[in-house]
This record gives sequence, C-alpha cells and structure tokens, in this order.
Amino acid sequence: MLQNLGKPVILTGSQIPFFERRNDALENLLNSLDIAGHFMIPEVCLCFNSKLYRGNRTTKISASAFDAFGSPNLPPLATITAMDMEVTWDLVTRPTTLAAFSIQTNLDTNHVACLRIFPGIRPEMVAAVLFSSGLRGLILETFGAGNAPSGVDNAMTNIFRDAVERGIVIVNITQCLTGSVNPLYAPGMVLGRAGVVAGGDMTTEAALTKLAYLLALPGATPDIVARDMSVPLRGEMTASNKAIFSHPQGDLSNQVAKSTAIAYAISAGDVRRTKDLMQGEQSLLNKPDYSGNTPLHLAATGPNLEILRYFLTIGASVHMRNFTASGRTPLFLAANAGLVPHVLLLRQAGAHLHTEELETAELHARQRPEVWKLAGIPLSLP
Repeated sequence: MLQNLGKPVILTGSQIPFFERRNDALENLLNSLDIAGHFMIPEVCLCFNSKLYRGNRTTKISASAFDAFGSPNLPPLATITAMDMEVTWDLVTRPTTLAAFSIQTNLDTNHVACLRIFPGIRPEMVAAVLFSSGLRGLILETFGAGNAPSGVDNAMTNIFRDAVERGIVIVNITQCLTGSVNPLYAPGMVLGRAGVVAGGDMTTEAALTKLAYLLALPGATPDIVARDMSVPLRGEMTASNKAIFSHPQGDLSNQVAKSTAIAYAISAGDVRRTKDLMQGEQSLLNKPDYSGNTPLHLAATGPNLEILRYFLTIGASVHMRNFTASGRTPLFLAANAGLVPHVLLLRQAGAHLHTEELETAELHARQRPEVWKLAGIPLSLP
C-alpha cells in the first residue's frame, strides 16, 4: 500500500504485555526505535526478538514463545547483537522509480478468498468457493511444489480452468513453510495450463494481501493482475534473473532425456515406468535434473512410496543434498511435505538431517512437531 516508500516503517509488539514481569515489549520497542532512527532501510519491516524482517516475508510461528515470527524464505534484514547491528544491505529493497511517495488506500478484501487443498477434497467443494458471489481472486494452497488432485476425468482441473475463463485470478501457493511453487513439474504444469498463476515462494498472507491490492488498482483486469502476481513488487517473492529452465539447443542428449522422463514417471507415481527407465542407467541415480534434484529427492516428495523404496534398494544416497541454494536432503524435503511414511522409510535407511538444515527444521517443527520429531527434531522446543 505504501508506494515508493523512502523511509523505514517498522511494526513491533510483544508476546507478553509491557506491564507484565519479564516482558519482551521494551526490548522490541527500543530495537525498533534504534533501527528506525539510525538505519535507512526504506521498507515495511517487522522487528521482533532481536531480528528485523521484511514484513511481507514473515509469518507467525508461535503463539507463546518470544521467537514468535519467522521469515521462511528470506533471511532477516538485520540482526541485533550485544555488540552491534548487523544489516544485510544486499537484501534491502529501495524505490527505483522517479515518483513521489503515495498510498494506495483501497484493498479489495471483500472479493478474494483462500482455499487450502486437503486429501479427499471434492471438486464440488472447490466449485462452491469459486462460484461465491462476487469472487474475483483465490489463493490456492497446494501440496509440495504446487500439486493438487485433478479428480476423476480431470474434474478439479476443469473447475479451475472454467473459473479462470470467467475472470477469476487463481494463485498457486505451497502449503509448505519453505520452498516455492514450481510450475515445471508435471502437477504444477497441469494447473499452469489451466491458467492458474504460480505464486513462487510467497507466504499465504503476502499472496492474499497482494491480490487484494492489485485488484483494487485503477484499470485492473484479470490478465494484468495475473501478470503482476507472478513478479515481485515489494520484495514479497524471490525474482529469478534467468529462466528456470531453458530447452537445450538441438536434440536432447540421452542423459537429459532420460532424467526428464524419470522425473515425470516419479511425479506420476508410475513404479514400472520408473524401473524401466532406470535399467542400465545407474549413472543417473545421483545426477541432478534441471531443478537440482536427484531422483531420490523427487521420490522423497512423490506420491508413491514404493518408488522411494526402489531407489533406496538400488543404492541411492540418503545423505546427498540437492543442487540448490539451500542444499536440502531427501529427509528434509519429505518432512517439509508432511509425508510421514516417506520420513520413516528414509530414517530406516539411515537418513538424518544435515547440520545446516537444523535451524530451519526447528522452525518447521513449531508447526508440525510430530513429523519433524520422526525426522530427528525433538518436540521439546520453546
């Protein structure tokens, strides 16, 4: 709402009120005043528990702990220590247009909704939401990297396609605490072809607010809103400076073709096809695809447990981290997707979380303690 912002705007609060013993209100307030008065960070921020977060990247992770907020897909903009204030200046966004500060006061909050996909959801349930009177936009919380059930005869997908054709903007957001919707895997591509917008790594809160903001802008049309939902406006999502995937020039090499075919077979849960493709291709077992994931990483969040078991029985390494910036193990991905059987099978095979994953895993464990306990994170968190 604050367009071309040139000064810090910092929100804060406390888990324990100011007048209570051992409250966190005073520290949060003083830290906020210190940052606002001495550091030029022209963003809307949240200051809590000695950390300064970009506001539109945060989510509430605890109802009682002092460490009440987290920023799953972006590090803090600043960290307050006993000695100094450590600001990560490379992360700070600044106005880049020649325009004065202005405020967009309208939000179209009455015509947007949020729907969380769950196992067993029926097409008629989704249709009931999409036919709500006056609905203009929907945030769709899906599984993993953007998966949603298609239903018998693609009934669910057809409902989404019909809604998009009626002018409703549908944005696909992952239910997982970290990571993003990847429109390149088969399930995500199905929704993409139906006109559903991939929301990247936005939080549900950010996506819902952004959609209400864009729909209220003068001259807003479904096409314009859909376009702007997929690009960062205030640093609310990670921008890619290059194409996520570009087709190789000329014919596909045998290795690339096989890796792509294996990825599709895994995402479809096709055990026989996966085994057929892997025959005589042991070199592909620990090779990453274009997204940086090995077959075992894909199977760790795939729909068929037997494919995961198959890869483990032919020698796939449970300790290999994927070839992405975060470097995740298959165990982390399975726990993050809430797949208990996959976690148990990986643990049985000797998998454990990497040291560099523990901090993020502990953050996840506040929301899903049971599955992360199985992954090796204790329940006795503050």
